[in-house]
Amino acid sequence: MEIAATTSVSVALQSRRLLSNAFSRKIDSVSSLSFGFFERKYCVGRSRLRVTAASMDAITAEKISPASFLDKRETGVVHFVKYHGLGNDFILVDNRDSSEPKITQEQAAKLCDRNFGVGADGVIFAMPGVNGTDYAMRIFNSDGSEPEMCGNGVRCFAKFIAELQNLQGKNSFTIHTGAGLIVPEIQDDGQVKVDMGKPILKAQDVPTKLPGNKGEAVVQAELVVDGVSWNVTCVSMGNPHCITFGTKGGPNLKVDDLNLPEIGPKFENHEMFPARTNTEFVEVLSRSHLKMRVWERGAGATLACGTGACALVVAAVLEGRANRKCTVDLPGGPLEIEWKQEDNHIYMTGPAEAVFYGSALL
Repeated sequence: MEIAATTSVSVALQSRRLLSNAFSRKIDSVSSLSFGFFERKYCVGRSRLRVTAASMDAITAEKISPASFLDKRETGVVHFVKYHGLGNDFILVDNRDSSEPKITQEQAAKLCDRNFGVGADGVIFAMPGVNGTDYAMRIFNSDGSEPEMCGNGVRCFAKFIAELQNLQGKNSFTIHTGAGLIVPEIQDDGQVKVDMGKPILKAQDVPTKLPGNKGEAVVQAELVVDGVSWNVTCVSMGNPHCITFGTKGGPNLKVDDLNLPEIGPKFENHEMFPARTNTEFVEVLSRSHLKMRVWERGAGATLACGTGACALVVAAVLEGRANRKCTVDLPGGPLEIEWKQEDNHIYMTGPAEAVFYGSALL
């Protein structure tokens, strides 16, 4: 049976108890389960049942018992919670019982498919901590590749851990990532502030083959893309970023006018970036207000990129375009970014929200 939830559904208490094993956490304590943001269908058989608010009450506990839902196929199922940070969405998997991801990179790519899977920009695994950290985080992009880290993903990860551990109020913990130590702190208002560490500016460490033109850093250098000369600054936040405010000698960017699907891949796969690159196209609204669109390495155009927002503030400061504390408008909403002079660390503050709980066949 394939159940496709198309509207907001209130589930009776008895049904919720019987369904609790199908989700990554028990939902007995909540009064209703909202499927208002359900994007994808959970396939648990071959026949199809479309569930609406009117029909849900008619489904008896027997019809949606664990025996007929998932229990018999537990070995081929991954339980997850879907979160988004400003529209940058992720499938979060509780992987704390193993240092190896529960699913492969190929399976992750299938789950991220928005037509044939759950739909997401990536799959994130909450894993046991290493080197004294509280937790470790790994992420597979929607194309199956593995980036070093993801800023929006870290905020989602923090909220996921808080829910798994039933933490309330202000909490902070340490996370080991491919980009090093990351420290998120959940604020009293539910926003997540993340110490993203120090930016990496040395060209070979970004990495980029562009030669350093400001010491060992690449700042407002020329990059020819498809015959057009762009001014770019290269920054790593543990993952590579190429930031541009416009073409050489041209007007400042109006990011809404960009044909991002056309130009984005040409930056991502440019020969000057041996590990490929994320690319941020930036419009300066004021010295404390920037607007960006992003083409993410391995994920394409996304609604938000936390590491990209951090990197572009660094680039804007280095190019003399902005202050160290800025609001960055992304297609999915704003992030607050501060590059502190005292410790050279970048701090990112923004939201992360749970969308739905589910199980998917592998």
